[in-house]
Amino acid sequence: MRKGAELLVLLVASSLCLSAAIAAQETCPADIDAKCGDATSDGWEGEFFPGITKIRYEGPTSKKPLSYKWYNAEEVILGKKMKDWLRFSVAFWHTFRGTGGDPFGAATKNWPWEDGTNSLAMAKRRMKAHFEFMEKLGVERWCFHDRDIAPDGKTLAETNANLDEIVELAKQLQSETNIKPLWGTAQLFMHPRYMHGAATSPEVKVYAYAAAQVKKALEVTHYLGGENYVFWGGREGYQTLLNTDMKRELEHLANFLQAAVNHKKKIGFNGTLLIEPKPQEPTKHQYDWDVATTFSFLQKFGLTGEFKINVECNHATLSGHSCHHELETARINDILGNIDANTGDPQVGWDTDEFLTDISEATLIMSSVVKNDGLAPGGFNFDAKLRRESTDVEDLFIAHISGMDTMARGLRNVAKLIEDGSLDELVRKRYQSFDTEIGAMIEAGKGDFETLEKKVLEWGEPTVPSGKQELAEMLFQSAL
Repeated sequence: MRKGAELLVLLVASSLCLSAAIAAQETCPADIDAKCGDATSDGWEGEFFPGITKIRYEGPTSKKPLSYKWYNAEEVILGKKMKDWLRFSVAFWHTFRGTGGDPFGAATKNWPWEDGTNSLAMAKRRMKAHFEFMEKLGVERWCFHDRDIAPDGKTLAETNANLDEIVELAKQLQSETNIKPLWGTAQLFMHPRYMHGAATSPEVKVYAYAAAQVKKALEVTHYLGGENYVFWGGREGYQTLLNTDMKRELEHLANFLQAAVNHKKKIGFNGTLLIEPKPQEPTKHQYDWDVATTFSFLQKFGLTGEFKINVECNHATLSGHSCHHELETARINDILGNIDANTGDPQVGWDTDEFLTDISEATLIMSSVVKNDGLAPGGFNFDAKLRRESTDVEDLFIAHISGMDTMARGLRNVAKLIEDGSLDELVRKRYQSFDTEIGAMIEAGKGDFETLEKKVLEWGEPTVPSGKQELAEMLFQSAL
């Protein structure tokens, strides 16, 4: 009986947690009533993070968790300030809307400023907490989904009115802090209307609703001074081909993106449009599987000059690639625009969105960024969340500090590799046979088969040198 009673208590507690989580998703109309909270005041006095001062650079010997050991914003590395190479951004959704909930358990995070509602008043309070967080962290950019910063209304008009009210507050806070959006986007995957997709939905009314939502999100991003706008098609794909007209869906998606380009130009938004590839999850197959697939799609539909790629490292590994591979694929095709700095757990195999803390990985990433001469107007967005078990407010700071220090350390390592020159020289020597008259002819596209056959008959059997992979790895590791 005692075990039964204990189980009952646990079930009741779980039910209460689940009810609270569900309540937090309730919508509020623009003319918000008492049940949704006071729309004119967020009801919060004082700091959201008392006792935490602005995070400062103290160097590698510092033992303070709330300090930078490697990221020194104003320090010049390879001709640019670190802050200009890295252009860090805080993701509003993971940082201020993440609850710690997962498919197997209810929310674990109950931040002091949260009141359990999704009201306008609560949205305002979150926005103020968000800006205090960024100021103390020393980050000058942020990213957002429209529905994360403002609650849904009962109609599109009410929803837009809610968004406008929160955007005005964000605009005011930006003017007081010199912080602005790295990018904005529309959340086209959570609401039930998007269960079959947004731009690829078989229902024309859903397609139209998604278009209206992106229209507003583009306008809001432009109004806030955003530098980019991202398309992540979480449900732009299929669960089975048995009920899917793939050709038609891809054409609909291309038309949707072209309409976005047209509206961007109409409103005078000069930011970069970005597509964020992901192979699957939540769909079985997502149409922008990886960088190469997305580039092929853009080429097929004549959109290559209008879009660049936002590479998310965790999505890269889900598609069977390294983040470095995806970055290089984007870079050499001149479409690298932004990076979502996160990682997954190789033992788990799904999109865990962890903060990237692997120094070797960070060095490879930064090697692509340096070869690309930076990411501006893009940057590094921390599309990463605290672990479910990390529930202290200071953990928000520690996670971002660790992620920022990791990328900064990667940049410093790339500078070491460039200064040493040995790895670059190894690569140069590996291809030096093409730095000849016949090699130049081939690279110019003039190496016809008859000429090359004559050369082979003249040379005889080729002598193939060692690839020196182990030496390359040794040289790379020496910088870490």
